Amino acid sequence: LDADNYETDPCLKKIREAENYSWMDIITIQKDKLPNYEEKIKTFYEEHLHLDDEIRYILDGSGYFDVRDKDDKWIRIFMEKGDMITLPAGIYHRFTLDENNYVKAMRLFVGEPVWTAYNRPADHFPAREQYLKFLAEAA
Repeated sequence: LDADNYETDPCLKKIREAENYSWMDIITIQKDKLPNYEEKIKTFYEEHLHLDDEIRYILDGSGYFDVRDKDDKWIRIFMEKGDMITLPAGIYHRFTLDENNYVKAMRLFVGEPVWTAYNRPADHFPAREQYLKFLAEAA
């Protein structure tokens, strides 16, 4: 994706239309740009899940998403400018910055945004059960 021209990028437009990503905003995670920076960084790094997909498109900077594999081991995914990721509802994950301590990301949602993170353990949610069923079927 063309992060320098995200406002007019036809590829991003196609993705948003195809996936029905109707809502978006931009977050800058940097000490002097994000209110309550230290608290937010700790919150992002707590292992959690969401009841909806989490879609992030990196417009600038870089960082890491950590996700759990089918054996509950961590997989670290390096994300940098131009990368997009969709974390399915029910997957345990966390986010952290790299040594540059800066990322600017677009957050996308289907419908209205839901920011609620459920820290582990959160296995009782239907989204978690559906995700585990998907893993079992994929294996």
